[in-house]
Formats: sequence, C-alpha cells, structure tokens
Amino acid sequence: MNESIGAKITEEIATKLDLRGTPCPINFVRTKLRLEQMPRGEWLEVWLDGGEPIEQVPDSLVMEGYHLAAIEDRGEFFALQVCRPESV
Repeated sequence: MNESIGAKITEEIATKLDLRGTPCPINFVRTKLRLEQMPRGEWLEVWLDGGEPIEQVPDSLVMEGYHLAAIEDRGEFFALQVCRPESV
C-alpha cells in the first residue's frame, strides 16, 4: 500500500471499535454490525487480538465485500482499517 494513501485513510478514520478480548466469531459479527450502521464509504478501525481473530476477521470481511486498507501490528494488538463500500 502507498504510504501517503495509508496516512490519508488513517486521518479519515473517526470511528474505532475495540474488540480486544472478544472471541471469534463474535468479533466478526460485531465488526459487521458496526459497519452496517455506518454511512457508505466511511472507514472503521477495528482493534483485534493476535491469533485467530486477526487470521479470521479480515478474510471474513473481504468475503462479505468490505474493503481493507491496512492491518497494522501495534505490539499488543492489531489495528484493521476497513471501509463499508457503496454496494454492501
């Protein structure tokens, strides 16, 4: 990903969802519900634990038609940047 695009997206993310400690598949369901409540085209940053959550949630979101911009390892957790596209 282009660093300037990533920086622009990060600046635009106003909504964050902290799902650290939330097991699968509940973290995917909560992420999807939050995205469905947001305006189309808006970005969401989701905080997930390592292991199964970061392995499963991004793939599940892509399969549902959501756009991922970045997955960042922030040491204690992972930050996933996802957008609700116009068609989902």
